[in-house]
Amino acid sequence: MAAHTPEQNTNVKVPLISKVAYGFGDVGCNFSWMFVSNFLMIFYTDVCAIPMAAVSLLMLISRFWDAINDPLIGSLSDRTKTRWGRYRPWLLIGAPLTAIVLVLTFWAHPTWSDGSKTVYMYITYCLLVFGYTCVNIPYGTLCGALTQNIEERAQINTSRSVCAMIAINIINIVTLPLIAAFGGENQARGYLLVTVLYGAIFTACHWFCFAKTKEVVTPPVKESIPISVQLKAAVQNKPYLIALVGQLLFGVTHYGRSANLMYYFKYVEGNETLFTTYSMVLMIPSIIGAAAFPFVFRWLGNKGRTASLFAAGTGVCVLALYFFSAVDTPVPFYACAALSQLFFCGFNTAIYAIIPDCVEYGEWKTGIRNDGFQYAFVSLGNKVGMAAGTSLLAAVLGMLGFQANQVQSEAVQSVIHHAFSTIPGILWIVTAVVLFFYQINKNSYNRIIAELSARKESTSCKQ
Repeated sequence: MAAHTPEQNTNVKVPLISKVAYGFGDVGCNFSWMFVSNFLMIFYTDVCAIPMAAVSLLMLISRFWDAINDPLIGSLSDRTKTRWGRYRPWLLIGAPLTAIVLVLTFWAHPTWSDGSKTVYMYITYCLLVFGYTCVNIPYGTLCGALTQNIEERAQINTSRSVCAMIAINIINIVTLPLIAAFGGENQARGYLLVTVLYGAIFTACHWFCFAKTKEVVTPPVKESIPISVQLKAAVQNKPYLIALVGQLLFGVTHYGRSANLMYYFKYVEGNETLFTTYSMVLMIPSIIGAAAFPFVFRWLGNKGRTASLFAAGTGVCVLALYFFSAVDTPVPFYACAALSQLFFCGFNTAIYAIIPDCVEYGEWKTGIRNDGFQYAFVSLGNKVGMAAGTSLLAAVLGMLGFQANQVQSEAVQSVIHHAFSTIPGILWIVTAVVLFFYQINKNSYNRIIAELSARKESTSCKQ
């Protein structure tokens, strides 16, 4: 009999430090991408004075770029072979380079012409998207390489989500005060110095993740698989397709609303500093919601159904926000906001916990294991959704006559109000319906892992 291969010892317990380190990876991701999602659009329009139409077009064009680089990086990371593994080296090298581009993206040039500012925006944003892809896809795929134990993966993703939610709330609470502290009356300088700080945090978190994690799950040794074959295998993976649609809806709903938050508080509520108060209220519910995922998963035994339950709760609470105001009715407003965040954070943990299990299902169903390739299309679906949400918001506001730093018309305020509440509320409920049909549960997953292990044992014996 041949010696045991690494694949035969993958149902392992992951050390606590590795779970924490993996969670810190998403802290880094959010000090880049959530900062971008919440603040870049208003930075372009209200600080750089770039027309809303140009911002809307950018969000669409960049997604065509994503359509190329996401699968490319996913495929390249799957083929990477180093003494550190397939995915971890991308964090080591990609993080500092992406941090530099992040700083360049938030470097305003208010004295430039509109054309020059717009070209600079397009170049730096597309480079930022590429750099973030080089880090985020290997990072997201890394979870499936740490263990094949379904409970351990749930705990790893809980660590990721708890860390992410803490990071997101810290970013939302401290960013505006930091911009004011660093820049004073000069918002452009404030944004630039804050971005230097956030870029350093982004790099440090990914280096910590690199240093304290270990890849134990490797793909079957085989010839290079053509992209067409990988696509065909993905189409046969029904749980993966459901997760992909869920990520697309997630991108439209969450990132479109995130880009709108600053506009809502500035132009509807009339006080952008309320965004900081709003974010402080969400801190504790964020942690509770993320930490609740393992318990709800144990109860339902199905990550898709768990995500569906959390999405439905998010939708109902976000819909209710339409009827309240942070200024006029603060108690019910912040109560609904807190509940919506609790449900959202449970959903956010569940939706990312689904993907590694879909990889195992795909390998069992088709014989093809392509972690990075599948995660790339999940990332692409999420980014396409983000583009649809943000570009549509920008396009509608532009058509209705949005003017930066001015009192907005009733039509513009109405769109911003609905984009904060009713529209995302309805989309969250649609997301819940889609994910309800996800079929992999604990029992079926354990059978899949047992069959995969038996296949590998058989192959090893024959060799």
